[in-house]
Amino acid sequence: MTLPHTLGELKKSNFSEQQLVSRKVKDEIRENLMAKIRSGATIFPGIVGYDDTVVPQLINALLSRHNFILLGLRGQAKSRILRALTSLLDPHLPYVSGCEIHDNPYAPICRRCIELIAIEKDETAISYLMPDDRYVEKLATPDVTIADLIGDVDPIKAARGGHDLSSEMTVHYGLLPRANRGIFAINELPDLAGKIQVGLFNIMQEGDVQIKGYPLRLPLDVALVFSANPEDYTARGKIVTPLKDRIGSEIRTHYPATLEEGIEITSHESWSRRDGLELHVPRYIREVVERIAFLAREDKKIDKRSGVSQRLPISVLENVISNAERRGLRNDEKTIVPRISDVYAALPSITGKLELEYEGEMRGGDTVARELVRLSVAKTYDVYFKDVNMQQVVQWFELGGEIKLADSAGAREILEGLKNIQGLTERLAPLGIKPKEKIETLVSAAEFILEGLHAHRRIGRSEERVFAADKQAKRVEKPFEQEEQPLRNRRPYN
Repeated sequence: MTLPHTLGELKKSNFSEQQLVSRKVKDEIRENLMAKIRSGATIFPGIVGYDDTVVPQLINALLSRHNFILLGLRGQAKSRILRALTSLLDPHLPYVSGCEIHDNPYAPICRRCIELIAIEKDETAISYLMPDDRYVEKLATPDVTIADLIGDVDPIKAARGGHDLSSEMTVHYGLLPRANRGIFAINELPDLAGKIQVGLFNIMQEGDVQIKGYPLRLPLDVALVFSANPEDYTARGKIVTPLKDRIGSEIRTHYPATLEEGIEITSHESWSRRDGLELHVPRYIREVVERIAFLAREDKKIDKRSGVSQRLPISVLENVISNAERRGLRNDEKTIVPRISDVYAALPSITGKLELEYEGEMRGGDTVARELVRLSVAKTYDVYFKDVNMQQVVQWFELGGEIKLADSAGAREILEGLKNIQGLTERLAPLGIKPKEKIETLVSAAEFILEGLHAHRRIGRSEERVFAADKQAKRVEKPFEQEEQPLRNRRPYN
């Protein structure tokens, strides 16, 4: 489609004056949303786990033409949702070329465009905004000023243009006017100083802003959206009551409710497709990685108010793959298959994302992270082998058997040793592993079984990754019950 490039051409096109003047940005979002709902299309592609919770509330807010706020802990896709709103905007929006606030050609509000159209009339040049151009985002910080958001006088404009300081031509527009006819998002709203939040009152209630020092009012057309962490209300600031009153809808986000949702998000967001080498990430590895985040959110040693971001399993999976990739390159392996040892190697991507309580601080981030991995391995192991008799494997170690599964050792080298463990390679079927699988896959699966037995303390493992009998292990059906005991009553870990 050829787009009009002058005001005269625009008047003869499908961009009618009535549509561009009377149809505000919230009406535009509403109409496009309604069309998507009618067609059965996915409203927000890539947003997983919110279909029955957040998305319906969000749709209601948009259909109501509300300004809204997303409240949730870190790593709950708040910014992603706000940025996805551009999918509900028209593909092209005409505006007066060169205008800082993207003025409507049929109803200009800035002095520069009013005078330009009066002179050039139908020859006024027209440009177009794409949906992404109509989204303006600002991270709220305590140093943000009214001039940043709304605007102020610009002495340089006055000097260069020969204008009087009282002229509208000397206005420097802030981010909010520059978002005119689009979406303006403020992340972490409570971090914005209270006196700056007051500057948003007019645009939310009356639909206009007043530039400091000028007797002009700009009737802007903006959809305002916000995000905030509930903890910020007391930790760093708060949303002033009159502003909260003007926000139409308050929508709560949350972490994935099920392991499947978490795995889907992590698989979609992580960089798991590496060039040059064949990569296969077993299902049980993905489950172990995802369970770490789920367990961390329930662990008493970790601050629940801070939350455990979904970025944790994403970063862990990327590190797991990278460690397996490093080993594969060193041993000239054609297929990269991560092992549980690679999850332990990814501890640096866990410790930095955990805010610890006092007990956690006393034990140390590395120790807490190792416990999370061990517990995750145990729970994942139970999914596949809870009803499988592993006594033959355990007995091999109790009779004096030992095997070292070095993190850097190649699959072919390790497989020779694993074949000596009676009954081990015959018990891979629950993982969907066939006897003729690639050796990298066989080694990964066999190591998972040994790590699962170690997590349940049926066999021992040293820091050098030597698996042997654990003669001091206490046989209990729930090996982690002691985790709930007071710290002073716990037996030291081996």
